[in-house]
Amino acid sequence: MALFGIRFDLRNPAFAGVSSADRYQAAIDMSEWADQHGFVTVILSEHHGSADGYLPSPVTLAAAIAARTTNIRINIAALVASFHDPIRLAEDVAILDQISRGRLDLVITNGYVDSEFAMFGRPIAERARRTVDMVETLRAAWTGEPFEVGGRRVHVTPSPCQPGGPKITMGGSSEVAARRAARLGDGYMPSSPALWEHYRDEAIAVGKPDPGPYVGGDTSVVHVAADVETGWKELAPYAMHEMNAYGEWMRSAGLEGVGGYEPIADVDALRATGQYRVVTPAELVEEIRAKGPYGFTLLHPLVGGLPPDIAWSSLRLIESEVFPALD
Repeated sequence: MALFGIRFDLRNPAFAGVSSADRYQAAIDMSEWADQHGFVTVILSEHHGSADGYLPSPVTLAAAIAARTTNIRINIAALVASFHDPIRLAEDVAILDQISRGRLDLVITNGYVDSEFAMFGRPIAERARRTVDMVETLRAAWTGEPFEVGGRRVHVTPSPCQPGGPKITMGGSSEVAARRAARLGDGYMPSSPALWEHYRDEAIAVGKPDPGPYVGGDTSVVHVAADVETGWKELAPYAMHEMNAYGEWMRSAGLEGVGGYEPIADVDALRATGQYRVVTPAELVEEIRAKGPYGFTLLHPLVGGLPPDIAWSSLRLIESEVFPALD
């Protein structure tokens, strides 16, 4: 049984010619479509102050998606701890978990974009401590009992739908972050698969069950088209935009190449990276079958600001030609 997920970050560069309202509506509609087709997760990301409107409030969008879906899990990946008040976030997430009837998962991370820390007036040097404080506060808040924080007595009500609150996975781009995730988190989402062994080693060292080898996917994007070259003409400007936007953030943070992102000069170089691929429905079927019975495929239909009509054309090809071939 092939497994599918869908991801949104709502980048909306001006050259796309799409209103923000139309893009947000498309993301909600596509999430409902994914739910109807048995997708296992919808993933929402967070960044702030981006010129292309990158989604700054995934909790708000997640609530809209939760109200339009029934079974699909909603994964916010990731919330940057430094940019949120822990008690306020504990309340918001508890309500979101109730709206979704316990379908919420969270990734909490340190963050890495200097301009975002400046925007919120948070020293980037404090990010690791704030992440630890956030995870500890959320867990205490979601017990349903009063607790002490900063010399104050706090009682967060109502509790989340899931007893003890949503699962907290931790993100990170270094060995230190991987080992911290093993000590504090319920799971780890590495920016590079090579970091997994540090997480696994630390989990075993602190007495947790061996999480086993890394089974996560990558960050590559697949776009489906009846003709590959036509599909590339549709995708290329938006894929270039995403690659270079992430690439500049990564380079500024000293993380160039992490997650497959680096500044790229032209479309030929972009295609050569393999980070973005255009395939026919038949080629996608072949790829999915090669992954085995529980292979996971993550779709990013609005990648880089791709207009919704083009994104829907890819999803409809998957619906009409890929799903039936996998039955």
